[in-house]
Amino acid sequence: MPGPGPHMMYAMGSGLALTSLTNGRFSPHHTLTYALNAFFGPDIGSFTEWLGSTLGFGQTFASALADAVHHPFYYVLILGLPMCFLYSWMSRVLLQKGVLDSVSGVPLTKKQCLLLVSAGSLTHFFLDHLFEENGHSRMYTWILSTGWWEGRAPINPDAVFVVGFLCICLIGGFIYINRVKSLKSTRKQSYQSMNLVLIVASLYCLWCASQVYWANPRRPAVGEEADLGVLVFLATYFFLPHGLCIMSLHPRDLDTQQIPL
Repeated sequence: MPGPGPHMMYAMGSGLALTSLTNGRFSPHHTLTYALNAFFGPDIGSFTEWLGSTLGFGQTFASALADAVHHPFYYVLILGLPMCFLYSWMSRVLLQKGVLDSVSGVPLTKKQCLLLVSAGSLTHFFLDHLFEENGHSRMYTWILSTGWWEGRAPINPDAVFVVGFLCICLIGGFIYINRVKSLKSTRKQSYQSMNLVLIVASLYCLWCASQVYWANPRRPAVGEEADLGVLVFLATYFFLPHGLCIMSLHPRDLDTQQIPL
Protein backbone atom coordinates (compact mmCIF):
# COMPACT_ATOMS: atom_id res chain seq x y z
CA MET A 1 0.00 0.00 0.00
CA PRO A 2 1.14 3.65 -0.29
CA GLY A 3 3.70 4.79 2.27
CA PRO A 4 4.07 8.13 4.07
CA GLY A 5 5.28 9.98 0.96
CA PRO A 6 2.23 9.59 -1.32
CA HIS A 7 -0.26 10.11 1.53
CA MET A 8 1.42 13.29 2.72
CA MET A 9 2.16 14.73 -0.72
CA TYR A 10 -1.35 14.12 -2.06
CA ALA A 11 -3.04 15.69 0.97
CA MET A 12 -0.57 18.56 1.26
CA GLY A 13 -0.85 19.30 -2.46
CA SER A 14 -4.64 19.42 -2.17
CA GLY A 15 -4.34 21.67 0.87
CA LEU A 16 -1.99 24.07 -0.91
CA ALA A 17 -4.40 24.26 -3.84
CA LEU A 18 -7.25 25.12 -1.47
CA THR A 19 -5.06 27.73 0.25
CA SER A 20 -4.39 29.41 -3.07
CA LEU A 21 -8.00 29.24 -4.24
CA THR A 22 -9.43 30.56 -0.96
CA ASN A 23 -6.87 33.33 -0.48
CA GLY A 24 -5.69 31.87 2.82
CA ARG A 25 -9.04 30.89 4.37
CA PHE A 26 -7.72 27.32 4.14
CA SER A 27 -4.65 28.12 6.18
CA PRO A 28 -1.34 26.26 6.69
CA HIS A 29 -2.90 25.02 9.95
CA HIS A 30 -5.68 23.40 7.89
CA THR A 31 -3.17 21.86 5.49
CA LEU A 32 -0.95 20.44 8.25
CA THR A 33 -3.87 18.93 10.18
CA TYR A 34 -5.38 17.48 7.00
CA ALA A 35 -2.06 16.03 5.80
CA LEU A 36 -1.15 14.48 9.16
CA ASN A 37 -4.50 12.71 9.35
CA ALA A 38 -4.30 11.59 5.74
CA PHE A 39 -0.98 9.91 6.52
CA PHE A 40 -0.74 9.06 10.21
CA GLY A 41 -4.43 9.04 11.16
CA PRO A 42 -5.84 5.58 10.39
CA ASP A 43 -2.33 4.11 10.62
CA ILE A 44 -1.88 5.21 14.22
CA GLY A 45 -2.98 1.74 15.36
CA SER A 46 -0.37 0.06 13.16
CA PHE A 47 2.31 2.39 14.52
CA THR A 48 1.19 1.61 18.08
CA GLU A 49 1.30 -2.10 17.27
CA TRP A 50 4.85 -1.78 15.92
CA LEU A 51 5.90 0.29 18.94
CA GLY A 52 4.36 -2.25 21.34
CA SER A 53 6.11 -5.17 19.67
CA THR A 54 9.41 -3.29 19.65
CA LEU A 55 9.23 -2.32 23.31
CA GLY A 56 7.61 -5.58 24.35
CA PHE A 57 4.39 -4.35 25.95
CA GLY A 58 0.72 -3.86 25.08
CA GLN A 59 0.84 -5.92 21.89
CA THR A 60 -2.69 -7.31 22.32
CA PHE A 61 -4.21 -3.88 22.88
CA ALA A 62 -2.13 -2.36 20.08
CA SER A 63 -3.23 -5.08 17.66
CA ALA A 64 -6.89 -4.56 18.54
CA LEU A 65 -6.48 -0.79 18.13
CA ALA A 66 -4.82 -1.25 14.73
CA ASP A 67 -7.69 -3.40 13.47
CA ALA A 68 -10.33 -1.04 14.85
CA VAL A 69 -9.08 2.33 13.65
CA HIS A 70 -7.70 1.34 10.24
CA HIS A 71 -11.07 2.12 8.73
CA PRO A 72 -12.32 5.29 6.99
CA PHE A 73 -15.19 5.81 9.45
CA TYR A 74 -14.22 3.90 12.62
CA TYR A 75 -11.10 6.03 12.97
CA VAL A 76 -13.28 9.14 13.20
CA LEU A 77 -15.85 7.50 15.50
CA ILE A 78 -13.22 6.11 17.89
CA LEU A 79 -10.49 8.77 17.86
CA GLY A 80 -12.15 11.76 16.19
CA LEU A 81 -13.11 13.56 19.40
CA PRO A 82 -9.74 13.33 21.19
CA MET A 83 -7.92 14.13 17.95
CA CYS A 84 -9.94 17.29 17.33
CA PHE A 85 -9.06 18.54 20.84
CA LEU A 86 -5.39 17.67 20.27
CA TYR A 87 -5.09 19.38 16.88
CA SER A 88 -7.02 22.46 18.03
CA TRP A 89 -4.62 22.82 20.97
CA MET A 90 -1.62 22.29 18.69
CA SER A 91 -2.90 24.95 16.29
CA ARG A 92 -3.24 27.46 19.10
CA VAL A 93 0.25 26.73 20.46
CA LEU A 94 1.90 26.88 17.02
CA LEU A 95 0.25 30.23 16.32
CA GLN A 96 1.03 31.76 19.72
CA LYS A 97 4.67 30.65 19.53
CA GLY A 98 5.00 32.02 16.00
CA VAL A 99 5.94 28.64 14.56
CA LEU A 100 3.26 28.31 11.85
CA ASP A 101 1.72 31.28 10.08
CA SER A 102 -1.98 31.80 9.38
CA VAL A 103 -3.39 34.56 7.18
CA SER A 104 -6.54 34.62 9.32
CA GLY A 105 -4.57 35.10 12.53
CA VAL A 106 -6.66 32.62 14.52
CA PRO A 107 -6.16 28.94 15.43
CA LEU A 108 -8.40 26.10 14.29
CA THR A 109 -11.54 25.42 16.28
CA LYS A 110 -12.45 21.93 17.48
CA LYS A 111 -15.20 21.74 14.83
CA GLN A 112 -12.77 22.62 12.06
CA CYS A 113 -10.32 19.99 13.33
CA LEU A 114 -13.02 17.32 13.43
CA LEU A 115 -13.88 18.09 9.80
CA LEU A 116 -10.21 17.88 8.83
CA VAL A 117 -9.69 14.63 10.77
CA SER A 118 -12.64 13.12 8.88
CA ALA A 119 -11.37 14.44 5.55
CA GLY A 120 -7.89 13.10 6.22
CA SER A 121 -9.18 9.64 7.07
CA LEU A 122 -11.20 9.39 3.84
CA THR A 123 -8.27 10.72 1.80
CA HIS A 124 -5.99 8.08 3.34
CA PHE A 125 -8.25 5.34 2.02
CA PHE A 126 -8.59 7.00 -1.38
CA LEU A 127 -5.03 5.83 -2.01
CA ASP A 128 -5.18 2.64 0.06
CA HIS A 129 -8.19 1.20 -1.74
CA LEU A 130 -6.60 1.76 -5.14
CA PHE A 131 -3.03 0.71 -4.49
CA GLU A 132 -2.97 -1.99 -1.81
CA GLU A 133 -3.21 -5.79 -1.77
CA ASN A 134 -1.80 -6.12 -5.28
CA GLY A 135 -4.89 -4.46 -6.74
CA HIS A 136 -7.25 -6.93 -5.05
CA SER A 137 -8.57 -4.85 -2.16
CA ARG A 138 -12.19 -5.39 -1.19
CA MET A 139 -13.25 -1.92 -2.37
CA TYR A 140 -11.42 -2.15 -5.70
CA THR A 141 -12.84 -5.62 -6.31
CA TRP A 142 -16.34 -4.30 -5.63
CA ILE A 143 -15.85 -1.38 -8.03
CA LEU A 144 -14.89 -3.75 -10.83
CA SER A 145 -17.76 -6.09 -9.94
CA THR A 146 -20.26 -3.42 -10.97
CA GLY A 147 -18.98 -3.61 -14.55
CA TRP A 148 -19.68 -6.25 -17.20
CA TRP A 149 -16.89 -8.70 -17.92
CA GLU A 150 -18.75 -11.65 -19.44
CA GLY A 151 -17.64 -11.13 -23.00
CA ARG A 152 -18.68 -8.16 -25.09
CA ALA A 153 -21.43 -6.18 -23.40
CA PRO A 154 -24.68 -5.92 -25.38
CA ILE A 155 -25.97 -2.42 -26.19
CA ASN A 156 -29.45 -2.18 -24.66
CA PRO A 157 -31.68 0.57 -26.13
CA ASP A 158 -33.18 1.41 -22.73
CA ALA A 159 -29.69 1.91 -21.28
CA VAL A 160 -28.79 4.25 -24.14
CA PHE A 161 -32.01 6.22 -23.59
CA VAL A 162 -31.67 6.52 -19.79
CA VAL A 163 -27.97 7.41 -19.77
CA GLY A 164 -28.38 9.81 -22.70
CA PHE A 165 -31.37 11.49 -21.06
CA LEU A 166 -29.54 11.97 -17.75
CA CYS A 167 -26.46 13.39 -19.46
CA ILE A 168 -28.60 15.78 -21.50
CA CYS A 169 -30.38 16.90 -18.31
CA LEU A 170 -27.02 17.49 -16.64
CA ILE A 171 -25.57 19.56 -19.49
CA GLY A 172 -28.82 21.38 -20.30
CA GLY A 173 -29.56 22.13 -16.65
CA PHE A 174 -26.04 23.43 -16.08
CA ILE A 175 -26.30 25.77 -19.07
CA TYR A 176 -29.73 27.00 -17.95
CA ILE A 177 -28.59 27.70 -14.38
CA ASN A 178 -25.45 29.53 -15.55
CA ARG A 179 -27.02 31.25 -18.56
CA VAL A 180 -25.95 34.74 -19.68
CA LYS A 181 -27.67 37.68 -17.92
CA SER A 182 -28.97 35.48 -15.13
CA LEU A 183 -30.15 37.51 -12.13
CA LYS A 184 -28.83 34.90 -9.70
CA SER A 185 -25.65 35.46 -7.73
CA THR A 186 -22.59 33.32 -8.48
CA ARG A 187 -22.97 31.67 -5.07
CA LYS A 188 -26.58 30.72 -5.78
CA GLN A 189 -25.68 29.46 -9.25
CA SER A 190 -22.96 27.23 -7.76
CA TYR A 191 -25.35 25.91 -5.12
CA GLN A 192 -28.03 25.08 -7.70
CA SER A 193 -25.46 23.52 -10.05
CA MET A 194 -24.21 21.28 -7.23
CA ASN A 195 -27.77 20.21 -6.44
CA LEU A 196 -28.25 19.38 -10.12
CA VAL A 197 -25.10 17.22 -10.14
CA LEU A 198 -26.20 15.40 -6.96
CA ILE A 199 -29.69 14.70 -8.32
CA VAL A 200 -28.43 13.41 -11.68
CA ALA A 201 -25.67 11.36 -10.00
CA SER A 202 -28.22 9.79 -7.63
CA LEU A 203 -30.54 8.86 -10.52
CA TYR A 204 -27.56 7.53 -12.48
CA CYS A 205 -26.49 5.33 -9.56
CA LEU A 206 -30.08 4.18 -9.08
CA TRP A 207 -30.25 3.09 -12.71
CA CYS A 208 -26.93 1.25 -12.49
CA ALA A 209 -27.92 -0.48 -9.24
CA SER A 210 -31.23 -1.60 -10.74
CA GLN A 211 -29.42 -3.31 -13.63
CA VAL A 212 -26.58 -4.79 -11.55
CA TYR A 213 -28.49 -6.00 -8.48
CA TRP A 214 -32.23 -6.00 -9.20
CA ALA A 215 -32.57 -7.13 -12.82
CA ASN A 216 -32.87 -10.89 -13.28
CA PRO A 217 -30.85 -11.92 -15.15
CA ARG A 218 -28.29 -9.21 -14.57
CA ARG A 219 -27.81 -6.71 -17.39
CA PRO A 220 -24.94 -4.33 -18.24
CA ALA A 221 -25.96 -0.91 -16.91
CA VAL A 222 -23.68 1.17 -19.18
CA GLY A 223 -21.96 -1.23 -21.52
CA GLU A 224 -18.98 -2.85 -19.80
CA GLU A 225 -18.27 0.20 -17.62
CA ALA A 226 -18.26 -0.04 -13.80
CA ASP A 227 -20.01 3.31 -13.41
CA LEU A 228 -21.81 2.50 -10.15
CA GLY A 229 -18.62 1.57 -8.33
CA VAL A 230 -16.68 4.50 -9.77
CA LEU A 231 -19.33 7.06 -8.80
CA VAL A 232 -19.76 5.72 -5.27
CA PHE A 233 -15.98 5.56 -4.77
CA LEU A 234 -15.34 9.08 -6.04
CA ALA A 235 -18.25 10.52 -4.04
CA THR A 236 -17.03 8.91 -0.81
CA TYR A 237 -13.26 9.16 -1.07
CA PHE A 238 -12.65 12.17 -3.32
CA PHE A 239 -15.50 14.68 -3.33
CA LEU A 240 -16.61 14.15 0.29
CA PRO A 241 -13.19 14.79 1.89
CA HIS A 242 -12.64 17.88 -0.24
CA GLY A 243 -16.14 19.03 0.69
CA LEU A 244 -15.27 18.59 4.37
CA CYS A 245 -12.12 20.65 3.82
CA ILE A 246 -14.20 23.42 2.27
CA MET A 247 -16.61 23.29 5.23
CA SER A 248 -13.63 23.84 7.55
CA LEU A 249 -12.65 27.17 5.94
CA HIS A 250 -12.30 30.23 8.12
CA PRO A 251 -15.25 32.65 7.71
CA ARG A 252 -14.83 35.49 5.22
CA ASP A 253 -15.49 38.18 7.82
CA LEU A 254 -12.91 36.86 10.31
CA ASP A 255 -10.95 39.58 12.07
CA THR A 256 -7.37 38.99 10.92
CA GLN A 257 -5.89 41.39 13.41
CA GLN A 258 -6.69 39.65 16.70
CA ILE A 259 -5.49 36.28 17.97
CA PRO A 260 -7.74 34.87 20.73
CA LEU A 261 -5.66 33.69 23.66
